[in-house]
Amino acid sequence: MAMMAKMRSLAPAFIITVGVLFVLFMVISDSNVMRALTGTTNYVGSINGKEITYKEFQARLDAERQAMQQNGNEVDDEKIEQFRDQVWNKMVNETLLEQQIEKMGIVVTDEEVRDALLGDNPPAYLAQNFIDSTGKFNRELYEQALFNPQNRDILIQVENRVRYELAFSKLQSMLLASLTVGEDEVMRKFIDQNVYVNDADYVLVSTNLFPDSTINLTDEDYRKYYDENIELYKVKPQRKLRFVLFTNAPSAKDSEIVIKTLETVKSNLLKDTADFKYYVDIYSSKPYSVDTLSITSLGDQGAELIGSAKIGDVIGPVAAPDGITIYHLLDVIPADKELRRASHILINKGETDEENLKQANEIYNRLMNGESFEELAKEYSADPGSAARGGDLGWFGRGVMIKEFENAVFNGKVGVIQKPVKTNFGYHIIKVTGVSKKKYVVERIVNPVKQSATTKDERFNAAKDFAYLAKKNDFEKEAGLMDYEIRETGYFAENSTVVPSIGINKRIVEFAFDGDLGDVSDVFKTNQGFVVVQIADIKEGGIRPFDEVKQQIKPYVLREKKFRLAKQLAEDVLSKIDGDLKKVSEVEPRLQVKKITRFNAMTVLPGIGKDYAFIQTALNLEPGQISQPVKSAQGYYIIQVNSKTPFDPSAYALQSSTIRNNLIQQKKQLLVNQWLQDLNSKAEIEDNRYMFYGY
Repeated sequence: MAMMAKMRSLAPAFIITVGVLFVLFMVISDSNVMRALTGTTNYVGSINGKEITYKEFQARLDAERQAMQQNGNEVDDEKIEQFRDQVWNKMVNETLLEQQIEKMGIVVTDEEVRDALLGDNPPAYLAQNFIDSTGKFNRELYEQALFNPQNRDILIQVENRVRYELAFSKLQSMLLASLTVGEDEVMRKFIDQNVYVNDADYVLVSTNLFPDSTINLTDEDYRKYYDENIELYKVKPQRKLRFVLFTNAPSAKDSEIVIKTLETVKSNLLKDTADFKYYVDIYSSKPYSVDTLSITSLGDQGAELIGSAKIGDVIGPVAAPDGITIYHLLDVIPADKELRRASHILINKGETDEENLKQANEIYNRLMNGESFEELAKEYSADPGSAARGGDLGWFGRGVMIKEFENAVFNGKVGVIQKPVKTNFGYHIIKVTGVSKKKYVVERIVNPVKQSATTKDERFNAAKDFAYLAKKNDFEKEAGLMDYEIRETGYFAENSTVVPSIGINKRIVEFAFDGDLGDVSDVFKTNQGFVVVQIADIKEGGIRPFDEVKQQIKPYVLREKKFRLAKQLAEDVLSKIDGDLKKVSEVEPRLQVKKITRFNAMTVLPGIGKDYAFIQTALNLEPGQISQPVKSAQGYYIIQVNSKTPFDPSAYALQSSTIRNNLIQQKKQLLVNQWLQDLNSKAEIEDNRYMFYGY
């Protein structure tokens, strides 16, 4: 009985192994019957024609989730979509591999499965469940479990997995059969790791020696660059969308629910004799702690209330950075640094500095005559973030703002409106609204505000209604009637993984390239919320005309010409120094000889970086030898090696076998990964999960 209890407890481990990609589940579905009877589909997708049923996919989700739970991990609601994507991608890879195994005629016999299970080295994920107290594998218990008739269902799952792993191993062997590592590769790797340049001199002929003002560019230069780099100006078909986003942010109602809940908690807390920690343990999303907070950590409302509170007071619920919060003030202590709160009105829209100063002075005078700082900030300030809050910048310490602004704030008096202060951003009219030299010791109950299911449903229904009306009438008109903001994506290609301003969404890309100009979509679910898009512009592929790109390529033409001049100067200098780099400064005073010591192929060189051309050239030079000009990102180097470690044949003989094996393993991994990527890119994959998992 103890043995059976152990087997039952180990059953999940037999079926699920975390981190292993290739796990098979045999799921029988009656989806064809359902489709025939209802006219609907029960398939979440298909891979090269093989359909994946909802039942099969959900079983896999449940199994993967159970495996995570066994390892102490949970899938949060916020990450459930990401989790589904990961499981779907695993199933896609598995199915593609199954199809390749079948295509290549790979067969695994019953004898091979039996040998794998009963051989000297059974699969580690099975054997690990039969390790005794001394740390040894107990083969007797292992075989009892395998041959116990009551474990038949588990054994079938195990056999299927082992069969698949053996098939995949054979597939790998076929893929890697022609993989080789040449002697030259091993030698190159050994040199990279073991050969050092101990001492070298070098000169950089920088492109900075040739100022832009000294270089004359002609139409011929532009045309030559354009013709030689014509591939750069080939553009794929592109689309641009307009969209309305129904954000997944919490609503005001969601905040109100949390506030009302915490108001009830506070009411009960004030009547109860239990300590504050008791309520934290029950109601707070954060574990109990005693925290010392600066006023910047409390939020605007919390800072205002706690500033006038007495020790022992319970403050809140108020909005704070972590969520709606109730504070219990335990102590007030001096702060190391002073914090200030300030408001400002930024003026910088004029065409000249004089115009900005004139407008700033006019607004300052209006403030002096009694007009509202908050109202004038909302109307005139060029800082939209603070303008919406009447100019308020909140609390901050030294080192946050630019120096001129900081000096004005920390030297100003509370409540006094200062004359315009100039910074790189324009002219600021500043009012200091608070000073704090305190920190607050608190206990707190924190409840984050999350979007409720009701709010999510409301947003989805609003998006669905808008999509219907926008299709029927006019996208822009309907958005205007409902006061929805219309945003644009920017152009993107058909192979784009990200839709600008929206994010990763393959279905939106497909809609954009399958539809016509002006088409309006159904509702799409994105990480930001629900979105309805309209195809705003269509650009066909081709080559951008020379006249269109001429001004854009100017920096590249200029840079190329500087490189030609740098190379000419380097070659000229090289021809005059008679193989002695130390003569460079005599020939060309603008150039300076520098020294560098002890580096190999792995080294990041001071002042140079990891410049492979520089390093490889130096490693290939013999002591005393001087290089030809070596192109780099900064210009051209001339290098002379003074000493280097010699090649050690004995060390090479000892290390070559290990190096070869490491290179083979690296190539194997790279080849298999690339092969899988190619399979994915060429596969016909239909993903209909959105039909089953909401919105």
